[in-house]
Amino acid sequence: MKRRRTALITTVVIAMMFVATACQPQTDTSPNGDSGSVEIVKVGAIYPMTGAAAQTGKEYIDAIQLAVDIVNNEYDLDLPFARGEGIPGLDGAKIEITVADHQASPEVGLSEAERLISEEKVHMLMGCHYSSVSKTATNVAERSGIPFVIPDSTSKDLTERGYQYVFRTGPHDGTFVHDTFKYLDYLNDDYNAGIRTVAMVAEDTEFGALLANEVENLHAEYGYDLVENITYPADSINVTPEVLKLKAAAPDAVIMASYTSDAILFIKTYQEQGFLPKAIIGQRAGFIAPELFAALGNLTEGIATTNLWALDLSEANPLVATVNDLFVERSGVDFTGDYIRAFTAVFVIADALDRAGSVDPDAIRQALVETDIVNEGQLMVPWEGVKFDENGQNIYASGIITQAFDKAYKTVWPSDNKSIEPVVPMLDWNAR
Repeated sequence: MKRRRTALITTVVIAMMFVATACQPQTDTSPNGDSGSVEIVKVGAIYPMTGAAAQTGKEYIDAIQLAVDIVNNEYDLDLPFARGEGIPGLDGAKIEITVADHQASPEVGLSEAERLISEEKVHMLMGCHYSSVSKTATNVAERSGIPFVIPDSTSKDLTERGYQYVFRTGPHDGTFVHDTFKYLDYLNDDYNAGIRTVAMVAEDTEFGALLANEVENLHAEYGYDLVENITYPADSINVTPEVLKLKAAAPDAVIMASYTSDAILFIKTYQEQGFLPKAIIGQRAGFIAPELFAALGNLTEGIATTNLWALDLSEANPLVATVNDLFVERSGVDFTGDYIRAFTAVFVIADALDRAGSVDPDAIRQALVETDIVNEGQLMVPWEGVKFDENGQNIYASGIITQAFDKAYKTVWPSDNKSIEPVVPMLDWNAR
């Protein structure tokens, strides 16, 4: 009888505990979710911090940290969130950047994304400069249900996989290749350039391969003959065979997809081998890295590149120069199209966090889906704004063409943005 009574009491106590627990307010206790009010929003930034692109990675993080500083602290600037401290919708919570080094390796990028999510407990991710790394890192984010914002990687495929947690703020390669051919049309129509044949030179990671594929698919649509399509090993130490093939093909214009060290090596080899097309048009990456001008000096004169930012945009928007000065103080270099995209992405992230009012991944994702930012001069890029399509691609992202004059890029296309007339054909290497 005594055992039955004890069992009955135990059952009643357990039942009372269950009811009491059920009546308590419930919070999301997922590792990266909202377990109540937060003071810090952790964002993982995956960039190349060692190896050939280490300096580029450092400058990316400088741009990101500058934007975070503006969001977290009070600045007398007409930038989003600058006049307050932190995220208003999260009671002033501050953004904290946790940096990871992907070493230009897709495999390392994957493992670093996993580490940031499982060990660092980040609420969001961003990166990665290299499209090949962004591909593996976003796979991890999608599988884990963690929002990932891509400011810079341009492979079209990144936002054509049906992913729900991946969003790209900048343009993709399709936009930039269309811009390239439209610019060649402009040179022919307005400057009688006589460009009819083109060659493509691309490094062999995903960035180069997919850009080469875009050129292959689009050149005929614009009426150009593709006389050579060269793929070379990334981080090459000798590109003389590739340059000799170009010299034999004699294209009017060369389109190039190269990271920094390769871009420098190719231009030096062009000079050494006496290869000079009427136009060289880079596809950002190494062609907008400050190190290009430091390494090549006057050899950069006349080189053009697809881009989405140049300091001469300050002529229409003086805030551009003010913000660039802050970046120079921090990094020692001007913004580039890459760094300004990373800078801009932080404000898109802050806007989503503010409207989500939570660090729950699904709430952040939904806020990103609903993003509709109209650019009235508060963004440092020449876009109409930021609004994502069903694939997570910003429909307002657009590009410009810049050309190097006196070791700095100036806008030469489209006409509404240009600050200087383009020069075609390029000057002889020995006349610089």
